[in-house]
Amino acid sequence: MMEHLLEKAIFGSRWLMAPFYLGLSFCLVLLLVKFGQELLHVTPAVLSMTESEVVLSILALIDLSLAGNLLLLVIFSGYENFVSKIDVADHKDRPEWMGKVDFSGLKLKLLASIVAISAIQLLRAFMNIQSIDQVQLAWLVGIHMAFVVSGVLLAWMDRLTEAHHH
Repeated sequence: MMEHLLEKAIFGSRWLMAPFYLGLSFCLVLLLVKFGQELLHVTPAVLSMTESEVVLSILALIDLSLAGNLLLLVIFSGYENFVSKIDVADHKDRPEWMGKVDFSGLKLKLLASIVAISAIQLLRAFMNIQSIDQVQLAWLVGIHMAFVVSGVLLAWMDRLTEAHHH
């Protein structure tokens, strides 16, 4: 009896994660505000901007978009993996990957998104290479490579674990 109540309480505690995912959903609104602000900042000045400045501005917008995608991935997958299934199976706009990304897949997708965001930051630095400090550039490359190597090692470890279970 006591064991059953304890297990029921522990299982129910998964709902404590729901406010985290709701908070992350609000963060999408914050990203949207920053995206709109950046877009409104760039649009009137586009005719007076150099090609590099336009590309840098677009890369900033892509960066925000990738961060939003990353948030959605964490919100949907995290909620479905740790709290409850999202009951929209018959909705025509339901993403194909929903319900199929396990914790291991989520880690890999997260790291892949972080690598992509890091790559955009690095590309932005390279586009503005004449005004960036070489030490700062070296740090950006080093951090990006750390993300890339981490992603490869994580994928390799998951593959080894998966092969060991079969």
